[in-house]
Amino acid sequence: MGQSRDLHIFDDAAGRAYPREVTAPQTSPNSEAVRPRPQAATLEFRSATKRYPGQEDAAVDGLSLTVPAGEICVLVGPSGCGKTTAMRMVNRMIEITEGDILLDDRSVRDRAPAELRREIGYAIQQIGLFPHLTVAANVAVVPRLLGWDRDRIEARVRELLELVSLEEGTAERYPAQLSGGQRQRVGVARALAADPPLMLMDEPFGAIDPINRERLQNEFLRLQAEIRKTVVFVTHDIDEAIKMGDRIAVLRAGGRLAQYASPAELLMYPADEFVEDFVGADRALKRLALQRVRDIDLWSAATVRSGEPVDEARRKIAEADIDMPVLVDDHGRPQGWLSERGFAGERVRPELRSRAEPLVELDDVLRDALADLIESEVHYSPVVDSGGRLAGVLSLEVISQTLHVPPERARTGPQLVDPAPGEDDAVSAEVEPA
Repeated sequence: MGQSRDLHIFDDAAGRAYPREVTAPQTSPNSEAVRPRPQAATLEFRSATKRYPGQEDAAVDGLSLTVPAGEICVLVGPSGCGKTTAMRMVNRMIEITEGDILLDDRSVRDRAPAELRREIGYAIQQIGLFPHLTVAANVAVVPRLLGWDRDRIEARVRELLELVSLEEGTAERYPAQLSGGQRQRVGVARALAADPPLMLMDEPFGAIDPINRERLQNEFLRLQAEIRKTVVFVTHDIDEAIKMGDRIAVLRAGGRLAQYASPAELLMYPADEFVEDFVGADRALKRLALQRVRDIDLWSAATVRSGEPVDEARRKIAEADIDMPVLVDDHGRPQGWLSERGFAGERVRPELRSRAEPLVELDDVLRDALADLIESEVHYSPVVDSGGRLAGVLSLEVISQTLHVPPERARTGPQLVDPAPGEDDAVSAEVEPA
């Protein structure tokens, strides 16, 4: 990230000291550092209820669910269903009326609110950065409250700015000098500053334009694949919930839990009419967003090279799943669908029925791949690996069959971030001719 230099963490850019309301707790500077902390924590709601004085109906009514350590749980539902209230009960910004919430089997009620909040990351839609503090100083707020020493704080700030893809020069700027997407990244960095085992995210990307919103969602999922925190994520957007969540809790009016399930199970087996309506009529298409092309069994096609003996090419066609051979170059990259005219002789000639379009990649999400087929008005498409080599053939029939895959075999949005290393070569080795 360039040459290291001192960051304005303990003083602002003009040399003025921090406001004194940002003070370290009455503990030794290293007390927090020596206390072990898990990377991620299990969160459990036990009949958690919030009832406001004078209100007949509860804001959250007997919520019970468990979020395993390292997973993203998305709370989703219509306006006024209590999803944000439920989330804010976790860090006691809203006190529980009945029931309990446990963090690694310890009640949040057993912790002083200030102490509890210092160990829970918090990112909100409005971001909430301090306008008079630099980016570095904003990120450093909680570590300073925990009594970290100067060198440790500066190292952590640099690490986090790199982690959320912000240039080091951003550290000296103020929130007003940043774009909305940059401010949101700073908000995520600040939430992660003290390496909390749990993060609360209240519609963190809701105020961002659609293009940057998708980019930030993808960046956070890649980040989550690396840091594996437990996350409670609030949104009103079911598509965002399906993309972001390992598990989704659908709340109905009155703060009652309608269904708690994986995205695939929610889409395939909605618990009742309310969930079915909320998820939407296009549940099948939404399921395609939970799988990549590499996750399904592709059809095989004969790979034929120009100049190859015709008899050998016809033998390959007979053994393939489809009778349309693919002309490939010397590196196994598809050039097009070979026509019957190419077999008029002893050796194959490069006579194409059509170009190899569209080309689908193994890492493409199935919903995007289907859109490519429909837009190109074709039933089949060659699939290539990261090296551009033919890995198989995708068809409308194959996509249709995936809609019947049991939900326990489907992946979640967070699991779709990065393919397992080496899979490209393994797949291409199976279909590449000897």
